[in-house]
Amino acid sequence: MARPKAPRGFAQVRTDVGEHLSRADLLGALAAPDVRVENTSFSALELSDVSANGTAFEGVVFRGCSFERVDLSGCTFTDVLFSGCRFVRCDLGRSWLNRCDLRSCSAPGVSFAKGRLTGVLLDDCQLGYCDLSDVTAERLRAHETNLTEASVFSSRLRRVELDRCDLTRVTVFKTSLSGIDLSSCDLTGIRVSSDLRELRGAIVSPEQAVQLAGLIGVKVKEDDWA
Repeated sequence: MARPKAPRGFAQVRTDVGEHLSRADLLGALAAPDVRVENTSFSALELSDVSANGTAFEGVVFRGCSFERVDLSGCTFTDVLFSGCRFVRCDLGRSWLNRCDLRSCSAPGVSFAKGRLTGVLLDDCQLGYCDLSDVTAERLRAHETNLTEASVFSSRLRRVELDRCDLTRVTVFKTSLSGIDLSSCDLTGIRVSSDLRELRGAIVSPEQAVQLAGLIGVKVKEDDWA
Protein backbone atom coordinates (compact mmCIF):
# COMPACT_ATOMS: atom_id res chain seq x y z
CA MET A 1 0.00 0.00 0.00
CA ALA A 2 1.33 3.43 -0.94
CA ARG A 3 2.29 5.72 1.90
CA PRO A 4 -0.12 8.64 2.36
CA LYS A 5 0.88 12.02 1.02
CA ALA A 6 3.58 13.65 3.12
CA PRO A 7 2.24 16.19 5.60
CA ARG A 8 2.69 19.89 5.00
CA GLY A 9 5.90 21.26 6.43
CA PHE A 10 7.02 24.63 7.72
CA ALA A 11 10.45 25.19 6.16
CA GLN A 12 10.41 27.95 3.57
CA VAL A 13 13.45 26.83 1.63
CA ARG A 14 14.04 26.02 -2.01
CA THR A 15 14.55 22.28 -2.32
CA ASP A 16 16.68 22.86 -5.45
CA VAL A 17 19.14 25.17 -3.71
CA GLY A 18 22.67 24.39 -4.86
CA GLU A 19 25.70 23.27 -2.89
CA HIS A 20 27.58 26.52 -2.40
CA LEU A 21 29.78 25.47 0.52
CA SER A 22 32.28 22.64 0.74
CA ARG A 23 32.70 20.38 3.76
CA ALA A 24 35.86 22.30 4.66
CA ASP A 25 33.98 25.61 4.47
CA LEU A 26 31.29 24.23 6.78
CA LEU A 27 33.84 22.98 9.31
CA GLY A 28 35.42 26.40 9.33
CA ALA A 29 32.06 28.05 9.92
CA LEU A 30 31.23 25.69 12.78
CA ALA A 31 34.54 26.44 14.50
CA ALA A 32 34.17 30.23 14.34
CA PRO A 33 31.82 32.05 16.73
CA ASP A 34 28.36 33.10 15.57
CA VAL A 35 28.84 32.47 11.83
CA ARG A 36 25.87 32.27 9.42
CA VAL A 37 25.52 29.38 6.97
CA GLU A 38 22.80 30.22 4.47
CA ASN A 39 21.28 29.45 1.07
CA THR A 40 23.11 26.20 0.44
CA SER A 41 22.59 22.46 0.51
CA PHE A 42 24.64 19.45 1.59
CA SER A 43 24.24 15.91 0.29
CA ALA A 44 25.72 12.76 1.85
CA LEU A 45 27.76 14.94 4.21
CA GLU A 46 29.45 13.07 7.07
CA LEU A 47 30.44 14.88 10.24
CA SER A 48 31.75 13.40 13.47
CA ASP A 49 33.21 14.72 16.73
CA VAL A 50 32.52 18.33 15.78
CA SER A 51 31.25 21.17 17.98
CA ALA A 52 29.50 24.23 16.59
CA ASN A 53 30.02 27.65 18.11
CA GLY A 54 26.59 29.30 17.94
CA THR A 55 26.24 28.79 14.18
CA ALA A 56 23.08 30.15 12.52
CA PHE A 57 21.71 28.08 9.62
CA GLU A 58 19.18 29.72 7.30
CA GLY A 59 17.70 28.43 4.05
CA VAL A 60 19.74 25.20 4.19
CA VAL A 61 18.92 21.70 2.95
CA PHE A 62 20.62 18.58 4.33
CA ARG A 63 20.00 15.41 2.31
CA GLY A 64 21.20 11.98 3.40
CA CYS A 65 23.73 13.46 5.82
CA SER A 66 25.26 11.70 8.81
CA PHE A 67 26.10 13.43 12.09
CA GLU A 68 27.89 11.46 14.81
CA ARG A 69 28.77 12.96 18.19
CA VAL A 70 28.12 16.42 16.75
CA ASP A 71 27.38 19.21 19.24
CA LEU A 72 24.92 21.65 17.71
CA SER A 73 23.73 23.03 21.03
CA GLY A 74 22.97 26.73 21.03
CA CYS A 75 22.64 26.90 17.25
CA THR A 76 19.80 28.52 15.31
CA PHE A 77 18.04 26.79 12.40
CA THR A 78 15.63 28.86 10.30
CA ASP A 79 13.96 27.47 7.17
CA VAL A 80 16.04 24.30 7.26
CA LEU A 81 15.16 20.89 5.80
CA PHE A 82 16.72 17.64 7.00
CA SER A 83 15.78 14.78 4.67
CA GLY A 84 16.92 11.21 5.27
CA CYS A 85 19.57 12.30 7.76
CA ARG A 86 21.07 10.30 10.61
CA PHE A 87 22.06 11.66 14.02
CA VAL A 88 24.03 9.52 16.47
CA ARG A 89 24.72 10.82 20.00
CA CYS A 90 24.11 14.41 18.93
CA ASP A 91 23.15 17.41 21.04
CA LEU A 92 20.75 20.12 19.87
CA GLY A 93 20.02 21.35 23.36
CA ARG A 94 19.37 25.08 23.84
CA SER A 95 19.01 25.40 20.06
CA TRP A 96 16.20 27.19 18.22
CA LEU A 97 14.49 25.36 15.38
CA ASN A 98 12.30 27.87 13.55
CA ARG A 99 10.36 26.66 10.50
CA CYS A 100 12.29 23.39 10.20
CA ASP A 101 11.29 20.05 8.67
CA LEU A 102 12.78 16.68 9.57
CA ARG A 103 11.63 14.04 7.10
CA SER A 104 12.59 10.35 7.38
CA CYS A 105 15.41 11.10 9.80
CA SER A 106 16.90 8.82 12.45
CA ALA A 107 18.01 10.49 15.67
CA PRO A 108 17.69 8.09 18.62
CA GLY A 109 18.52 9.75 21.92
CA VAL A 110 18.95 13.21 20.42
CA SER A 111 18.63 16.07 22.91
CA PHE A 112 16.50 19.15 22.33
CA ALA A 113 16.60 20.04 26.04
CA LYS A 114 15.96 23.70 26.89
CA GLY A 115 15.44 24.46 23.22
CA ARG A 116 12.76 26.29 21.22
CA LEU A 117 10.75 24.55 18.50
CA THR A 118 8.58 26.97 16.53
CA GLY A 119 7.05 25.60 13.36
CA VAL A 120 8.70 22.17 13.29
CA LEU A 121 7.62 19.09 11.33
CA LEU A 122 8.71 15.57 12.32
CA ASP A 123 7.60 13.23 9.54
CA ASP A 124 8.42 9.51 9.56
CA CYS A 125 11.30 9.99 12.01
CA GLN A 126 12.94 7.68 14.54
CA LEU A 127 13.36 9.70 17.74
CA GLY A 128 13.22 7.04 20.43
CA TYR A 129 14.74 8.08 23.78
CA CYS A 130 14.96 11.72 22.70
CA ASP A 131 15.11 14.44 25.36
CA LEU A 132 12.41 17.11 25.09
CA SER A 133 12.80 18.46 28.61
CA ASP A 134 12.38 22.18 29.36
CA VAL A 135 11.41 22.73 25.72
CA THR A 136 9.14 25.50 24.46
CA ALA A 137 7.26 24.14 21.44
CA GLU A 138 4.71 26.02 19.38
CA ARG A 139 3.34 24.67 16.10
CA LEU A 140 5.01 21.27 16.37
CA ARG A 141 3.60 18.67 13.98
CA ALA A 142 4.69 15.03 14.35
CA HIS A 143 3.45 12.45 11.84
CA GLU A 144 4.11 8.69 12.00
CA THR A 145 7.12 9.35 14.21
CA ASN A 146 8.64 7.02 16.80
CA LEU A 147 9.01 8.79 20.15
CA THR A 148 9.33 5.63 22.24
CA GLU A 149 10.64 6.33 25.76
CA ALA A 150 11.13 10.02 25.06
CA SER A 151 11.42 12.32 28.08
CA VAL A 152 9.18 15.39 28.30
CA PHE A 153 9.81 17.21 31.58
CA SER A 154 8.61 20.73 32.43
CA SER A 155 7.98 21.67 28.81
CA ARG A 156 5.50 24.16 27.36
CA LEU A 157 3.48 22.86 24.42
CA ARG A 158 1.18 24.96 22.26
CA ARG A 159 -0.55 24.01 19.00
CA VAL A 160 1.02 20.56 18.95
CA GLU A 161 -0.29 17.94 16.50
CA LEU A 162 0.52 14.25 16.96
CA ASP A 163 -0.67 11.93 14.20
CA ARG A 164 -0.08 8.17 14.46
CA CYS A 165 3.01 8.56 16.62
CA ASP A 166 4.47 5.87 18.86
CA LEU A 167 4.46 7.25 22.41
CA THR A 168 5.16 3.93 24.08
CA ARG A 169 6.63 4.42 27.57
CA VAL A 170 7.02 8.16 27.04
CA THR A 171 7.64 9.97 30.34
CA VAL A 172 5.62 13.16 30.68
CA PHE A 173 6.13 15.08 33.91
CA LYS A 174 5.04 18.65 34.71
CA THR A 175 4.04 19.11 31.06
CA SER A 176 0.40 19.69 30.19
CA LEU A 177 -1.04 17.73 27.25
CA SER A 178 -4.31 19.68 27.40
CA GLY A 179 -5.89 20.19 23.99
CA ILE A 180 -3.54 17.76 22.23
CA ASP A 181 -5.22 15.03 20.20
CA LEU A 182 -3.57 11.72 21.13
CA SER A 183 -6.32 9.51 19.75
CA SER A 184 -4.30 8.08 16.85
CA CYS A 185 -1.13 7.48 18.90
CA ASP A 186 0.14 4.47 20.82
CA LEU A 187 0.09 5.39 24.52
CA THR A 188 1.14 1.99 25.86
CA GLY A 189 2.98 2.38 29.14
CA ILE A 190 2.89 6.18 29.15
CA ARG A 191 4.38 7.53 32.40
CA VAL A 192 2.78 10.52 34.11
CA SER A 193 2.33 11.86 37.65
CA SER A 194 0.31 9.78 40.10
CA ASP A 195 -2.63 12.21 39.85
CA LEU A 196 -2.52 12.13 36.02
CA ARG A 197 -2.52 15.93 35.88
CA GLU A 198 -0.46 15.93 32.68
CA LEU A 199 -3.34 14.18 30.88
CA ARG A 200 -6.08 16.57 31.94
CA GLY A 201 -7.73 18.03 28.86
CA ALA A 202 -5.96 15.71 26.42
CA ILE A 203 -8.07 14.18 23.65
CA VAL A 204 -8.06 10.37 23.61
CA SER A 205 -10.08 7.58 22.01
CA PRO A 206 -12.53 5.43 24.00
CA GLU A 207 -10.08 2.54 23.84
CA GLN A 208 -7.28 4.73 25.19
CA ALA A 209 -9.53 5.99 27.98
CA VAL A 210 -9.99 2.41 29.14
CA GLN A 211 -6.25 1.84 28.91
CA LEU A 212 -5.44 5.01 30.87
CA ALA A 213 -7.93 4.12 33.58
CA GLY A 214 -5.50 1.42 34.62
CA LEU A 215 -3.04 4.10 35.68
CA ILE A 216 -5.24 4.85 38.69
CA GLY A 217 -6.08 1.23 39.35
CA VAL A 218 -9.52 1.33 37.75
CA LYS A 219 -10.63 -1.85 35.98
CA VAL A 220 -13.30 -1.46 33.32
CA LYS A 221 -15.74 -4.37 33.20
CA GLU A 222 -16.63 -5.53 29.75
CA ASP A 223 -20.23 -6.38 28.91
CA ASP A 224 -21.04 -10.07 28.92
CA TRP A 225 -22.93 -10.82 25.74
CA ALA A 226 -23.29 -14.54 26.40
